[in-house]
Amino acid sequence: MSQHDAEQERTEVLPPAETEIENALAVESLVVLEGQDGKEPKVGSKKDAGTPFRDSLRRLRKDKRAMVSLSIIVLYILIALFGPWIYQHIGSDYTSNVNGRIIHSEVYHNFSHQEPDRQDEGPSGQYWLGTDAIGRDLFARLMQGMLISICVAFAVEVVDVVLGITIGVLAGYYGGWIDQLLARFADVIFAFPGLLFAILLVGILGTRANDTLGKIPVIGPNGNARLLLVSIALAFTVWPLMARYVRGQTLQLKEQQFVEAARTSGTSDIRILLRHIIPNLFSIVVISSTLNIVNTIVGEAGLSLLGLGVQTPGASLGLMISDGAVELSVHPWEALLPAGVLVLIVLALSYLSDGLRDAFDPRAKD
Repeated sequence: MSQHDAEQERTEVLPPAETEIENALAVESLVVLEGQDGKEPKVGSKKDAGTPFRDSLRRLRKDKRAMVSLSIIVLYILIALFGPWIYQHIGSDYTSNVNGRIIHSEVYHNFSHQEPDRQDEGPSGQYWLGTDAIGRDLFARLMQGMLISICVAFAVEVVDVVLGITIGVLAGYYGGWIDQLLARFADVIFAFPGLLFAILLVGILGTRANDTLGKIPVIGPNGNARLLLVSIALAFTVWPLMARYVRGQTLQLKEQQFVEAARTSGTSDIRILLRHIIPNLFSIVVISSTLNIVNTIVGEAGLSLLGLGVQTPGASLGLMISDGAVELSVHPWEALLPAGVLVLIVLALSYLSDGLRDAFDPRAKD
């Protein structure tokens, strides 16, 4: 009997289950042999598997424009947080020509310090970006303006994420009268134009805020008393958009099999929301938050530009643009510097948002 007939007879004798196991072992041995020869295992092996989150991060790392934007944003935050403290410890003491006093670097590198005899100076070793029309350090004021943008954006975004996720998840998961009530409430708030509401609120309560909050050591003397009103107004009008996104995503997630299985097994609604619904909202929340930060930074700068936000001697990108616009034809850099920083951070956040959307979109496959 030939070898082929013997193998055919052996195959017919073996049960189907044993034949499948033998074939599987043969395939595994082939993969091992390929790995020993220095070749990569076939696609679909365990070594090639990855979680959806890791796949999204891999796609994000491949997006050069998004990674450059992320680097700019990280540098922006580091300069705003640590730059003022470092800058105030750089430089030697000098004698003022006005009163003859010795001025330390902690003083003349402060964003609110004025030197009447050092007006509209260009960049130098003492003032890295020069001074403005009343002798204030432009670099110190620029870093303070960047810090103000970050603080307002962070405060607004905390309210946006908390309210948006809470209301959106409850409306989408429970439906019925809860969905109708929360959705109509969100529609009412969504009808308020953000900037117009902020202008109205600051215009009515701005003077009272200066008188009340001006006594607080950290806020009042720095001209930032109205920032609380600006943050409240912007936070009050931005969360409905987040709630709409979260509600739509929750409506899809609650129909998934893993949620149905958890509900069938007797898992409580709170546990389902915390363990199955909210963690799967990560991508939509991050993308929406990034876009909202752009609007918040532009909104705060616009209000300060109009004189409704940060007040002198405080510093804001919008306030610096307003002060520099007076001498735009003579000393253009005083307005172009804050405007350039504002444009740069807005573009970086916009490109990063596009990269996050492409990376976390499950339809964006390589």
